[in-house]
Amino acid sequence: MIDYLIDTIWGNWVSGGIVMIPLFALAAYIFVIAFQMLKYLKAKKIDTDQEDLWLEWVNNPDSGAGSAGEVIRYTRPWQGSTDSVRRRFFEVRESTLADVERKSKFLGSLVATAPLMGLLGTVQGMLITFQGIASSGGNQTVDMVSKGISTALITTQTGLMIALPGLFLALVVRRRTRAIQDALNRMEGLIIGSRIEE
Repeated sequence: MIDYLIDTIWGNWVSGGIVMIPLFALAAYIFVIAFQMLKYLKAKKIDTDQEDLWLEWVNNPDSGAGSAGEVIRYTRPWQGSTDSVRRRFFEVRESTLADVERKSKFLGSLVATAPLMGLLGTVQGMLITFQGIASSGGNQTVDMVSKGISTALITTQTGLMIALPGLFLALVVRRRTRAIQDALNRMEGLIIGSRIEE
């Protein structure tokens, strides 16, 4: 069973032609970047499990725990205006999420490239097919036409098989980035609200 699977994968790889090499490199690059970003976002995640304690931590920053406590201690200066709180939250967002947002756009571009690269293989396969049709050689013509169609279909399929999981990973990255942004926005609102009440 395993030998059959390996032979099938290898046969498809060879049938796809030269375009399969950049498709493989693109797939590896997409998944490496996406998993690096997910690992980074997991490390920078703001604990929302204790969100009901945030107001208490805003009033007594030394009691804050975890990443939420660190952000509250940094962004709530003892003496300063609302503008200084906003500036500090801007610094936190920039240091935490600016690089992720740039990489997220780049990841989206890479994911969009996968089907286009598969389309390049489709064009290559169609050229082989037309070349086979143009030649007059019986079995040789049939072989070239079938090889061209195989190349066209396999590269298109491979491009889509790379793009769909890549798109899913890009959406997960965006969702986790948005969760951190929302937590920072709620925290900023609490701190500014507490300053207004003082």
